[in-house]
Amino acid sequence: MRLNILIGGKAGQGINKVSEIVSQVLAKHGYFTFDYREYPSLIRGGHNFNVLSISDERVGSTESKLDGIVFLDENTLKKHEQNLKKTGFKIGFSDLKQDFGKNLNIALAGALICMLGIDKKILIEEVEKTLGKEAAKAAETGFCGFNPKFKLPKLNNKVKIMTGSKAIAEGARNSDIDLYLAYPMTPATGVMLELAEKQVENKLMVFQPENEIAVANMALGASFAGAKTMIGSSGGGFDLMTEALSLQGQTEIPLVVYLASRPGPSTGIPTYTAQADLDVALKGGHGEFPRIVIAPGDPIECIEKTNEAFYLSEKFNCLSIILSDKLLAESEFSFDNFNNIHKPLKVEVKRKLPGEAIVKANSYEHDKYGNTSETAETAKENAEERLKKYEEIKKQVKNFEMIKIFGKKESKNLVIGWGSSKTAILDAIKGLDYKFLQVIYMKPLSDEIKKHIEAAKKVIIVEQNVTGQLGRLIREKTGISIKHRILKYDARPFESDKLKEEIERVR
Repeated sequence: MRLNILIGGKAGQGINKVSEIVSQVLAKHGYFTFDYREYPSLIRGGHNFNVLSISDERVGSTESKLDGIVFLDENTLKKHEQNLKKTGFKIGFSDLKQDFGKNLNIALAGALICMLGIDKKILIEEVEKTLGKEAAKAAETGFCGFNPKFKLPKLNNKVKIMTGSKAIAEGARNSDIDLYLAYPMTPATGVMLELAEKQVENKLMVFQPENEIAVANMALGASFAGAKTMIGSSGGGFDLMTEALSLQGQTEIPLVVYLASRPGPSTGIPTYTAQADLDVALKGGHGEFPRIVIAPGDPIECIEKTNEAFYLSEKFNCLSIILSDKLLAESEFSFDNFNNIHKPLKVEVKRKLPGEAIVKANSYEHDKYGNTSETAETAKENAEERLKKYEEIKKQVKNFEMIKIFGKKESKNLVIGWGSSKTAILDAIKGLDYKFLQVIYMKPLSDEIKKHIEAAKKVIIVEQNVTGQLGRLIREKTGISIKHRILKYDARPFESDKLKEEIERVR
């Protein structure tokens, strides 16, 4: 069973709250949801919408056709009615018999729960708990004004809901983070807000410096003093940080970076999604120095891989980059296997710290005591030591899940993807004779990838960028050029039914 319901209106009308309430009610009823948000860079007005996908099994994508539209303004119907199935339903402000004022969205949330055939009691409990009795009354009135179209029976699944931003923050807390530094930039800001909300009780600090250059340099200073430190930004802010990332490579001060990409170049479409920053994550900064680049594909992986990024950064005094995007950061995913999350690795600061010993960090080439040296011997020796460190990192990360295989594991047809496209690919290959190779560690890249490609008869790479950046990375590391590519670069995520059609067309 699967339903796709669009909820739309103007910025400021509480679109997200409708989806949030309905998702929580559905989770308590045992159903899985995926909630995709789309909005322009406007605080008020414009056109915002969420697509809420509902299923009795895990779901991680939207589809192109809608089973229902909930509209808070006429513009939503004009824009999306052509995508409504013939059997679909519409409910909106014009169907309500009274003016609910600021609680219009809550009343429509109640109406939608009624349409789904779910017990009113669960709705009232959820709204009253989060918004109070007045809002609960509006939800009840909205519920009672409609008749059920579906009858979703209660399921025994124990479902939890989480965004990528919440999960990255959880992974940082699991690593005993001391300090998070960032200058706000969509879609990275969610992690900053999540960590800031309970920073006192979690015994950490969140601070906003004046710009991204200050963020990165301040972070190196804090890490030098022994603080487990993480910074975050989107592509434009990351570009400003790259000089300091090279400083990290020379000084060998541990640093974790969260890069939540969005379409570009420049400001691009700041509130939409893309996977176009893999290249800059792999190569941003001048000179050659070790780094780790990890691209989780869902919130559970965000929790686990953020912890691994902290562990590796501290163990090897290196740069760890966690690569995400707007779709992963802001969409709400649902799971029933949160109890299976890997036990967090203990992140320990074992290096010498100022106050305990004389410690030097030098941006110039230097000898083992930290003293500047410009000799040819020192330059050569240090370059080789940095390369040797990367070889040690490559050995260590083999203990972690660098890739994952899904689908029909004996199939000779292979789809390769990464990051937020993971869950759309999983939905798209259901019922197809395909297996899916998810690449999680981008640097180092797993040696196993070549083996899987060579064993397959048909290989398709799926990415949300113009040039197939992972495909080029695989060609660079393995010598294999992947002919079949499904690339999407319109700043919108893959719809799983359309992606399935494209996969089936590949011959």
